[in-house]
Amino acid sequence: MTDAALAALQHQVLWAALALGLAFGAIAQRSHFCTMGAVADVVNIGDWSRMRMWALAAGVAIIGFNTMVALGWVKAADSLYGGPSLPWLSYTVGGLLFGFGMVLASGCGSKTLVRIGGGNLKSIVVFGVLGLSAWATLRGVTAVLRVNTVDRVQWTLPGGQDLPSLLAGLGGTPGSRALLLGGLIGGGLILWALSRREGRSADALLGGLGMGGLVVGLWWVSGVMGHLAEHPQTLGEAFLATASNRMESFSFVAPLAQVLDGLVLFSDVSKRLTQGMVVVAGVVLGSAAVALARRSFRWEGFGGIEDTANHLLGAALMGVGGVTALGCTIGQGLSGLSTLSLGSVIALTAVFAGAVVALRWQVWRLERSL
Repeated sequence: MTDAALAALQHQVLWAALALGLAFGAIAQRSHFCTMGAVADVVNIGDWSRMRMWALAAGVAIIGFNTMVALGWVKAADSLYGGPSLPWLSYTVGGLLFGFGMVLASGCGSKTLVRIGGGNLKSIVVFGVLGLSAWATLRGVTAVLRVNTVDRVQWTLPGGQDLPSLLAGLGGTPGSRALLLGGLIGGGLILWALSRREGRSADALLGGLGMGGLVVGLWWVSGVMGHLAEHPQTLGEAFLATASNRMESFSFVAPLAQVLDGLVLFSDVSKRLTQGMVVVAGVVLGSAAVALARRSFRWEGFGGIEDTANHLLGAALMGVGGVTALGCTIGQGLSGLSTLSLGSVIALTAVFAGAVVALRWQVWRLERSL
């Protein structure tokens, strides 16, 4: 492959990622897809509508990814979620911090971008604080704390941490196990999501089928379209335009930090545009397009000192927690869960637990003030 052909392919990957980011923002704005909102609806009012939407998205993503594994297109081991190292304490602590933080900040990283597209000025502040704290946890002061504490506690598995690898004793090929397990787990989630009328509403179907399909689509862009068995310059395997040099799908913690880094050090020629960065831009633009088209775009600011403090603290917790847990409600949630990763299950459970604690704490504070 010539240098020109390599550059052209990388541009195609970035344009495809941008298109999927635009679709993500548009669907999230139209369907009100939100993990924090789904948890809050269940805890506060007993409404499972958005949780069924989320489960539908997860089921579609699981079936889609593992079908690609069965076809030999991708491997869970090529992602951030399928390796043999299982830092379970990092996943747990990071997930709890992220879950608590996203309640204080009125949504996770993806919801923050969607809100920006809808005119929410508070979310611009959340974006900045989340990105800065995430960057510090990747390479700064909190990174040193993370590496020297929770990251030291981990298990090393004999194979990958994805379920088809963990259950290799069942026999069969990795592809056949992925197809079977993906079908059973993903199909179960889809059946549960669609078992009640609220799970079959237009918004639930749009959000569930749309988000799940987009996760699979970005896995394909990164793992198939952008995959080189032998990079012409390094002669090693490569995944073009990814920050981790691995196969990636949607995630919204580290990419926010990378966007800030790119803006601050724009003149540094060593910096390169990544898949995650263009997805961030796409989500904001896609959300804004739908908000403007539906005339729901409106400017919104902080309601007071307490509101400001909650969002600042929540954003900081999400940045630290998201990096520590290796992902957010979308990264470890839909993307990681689609690989049937044990680590993603641990991280996502911790995120949900942290969110429930924060929601209960908010109710307790409200009752005390009455």
